[in-house]
Amino acid sequence: MMHFADSLTFSGRKVVAAWAALPLPALAGSSLPDVLSAHQQDVPWKLLSSWNEQKGSCCFAQSVVLRGICQEKSSSCQGQPKSPLHSCESPEQMLQQFLHTQFPGAFSTSHVLQQPCATRPPFPQFFSPLLTRQGFLLDKAQGFSSPGVESIPVLAALQSSPGLHSLLSGLCQELQEPKVRRWSSFFTAGLEQDDFQEALEELRTLAQCYESGFGADGSEDEADSD
Repeated sequence: MMHFADSLTFSGRKVVAAWAALPLPALAGSSLPDVLSAHQQDVPWKLLSSWNEQKGSCCFAQSVVLRGICQEKSSSCQGQPKSPLHSCESPEQMLQQFLHTQFPGAFSTSHVLQQPCATRPPFPQFFSPLLTRQGFLLDKAQGFSSPGVESIPVLAALQSSPGLHSLLSGLCQELQEPKVRRWSSFFTAGLEQDDFQEALEELRTLAQCYESGFGADGSEDEADSD
């Protein structure tokens, strides 16, 4: 995971955030372009990392994986395409088109896997009764007790984004010297004060690399990613 995160970070950045739509909201029998078109205004994933950050349409780099929308559900419609997504020839092209629209200027890699995420026991059954066994949405809840969701479609991402600035800056504030002095075990365990201050300064510098104005036009990031 560390090496994978390194592939998404440049210009001094070292941290990525995890997002996921678990499951990806998709009506039973819907096509992939229809599913993605339904989320043109708001990407459906939620933050999995441990800080409160609102979803944004800006990131420096990302790697996105879509799984569980099978090949036959992703074919283009016949006749005049309803949207640019419907004119794409493959699921991979559809996902890339979606990402370029949602995150213009960002460095994005994407992968589409046909196999869904298995959710059989002991996976916790915390899913809505509006889901089929395959994790797709129904128009209304089933009138009988469901035996459980066996698999779900998932859209997940690792992102290097400006939102990480607030996480790292907040961590710096929590580790300021007056508070650390109360935790004497830090230094009785062998941590040197100079080493701690150096690490804190490195963390502060890392946070600055995620400021929204830093490389916001994408030119500096794209040059390094090449």
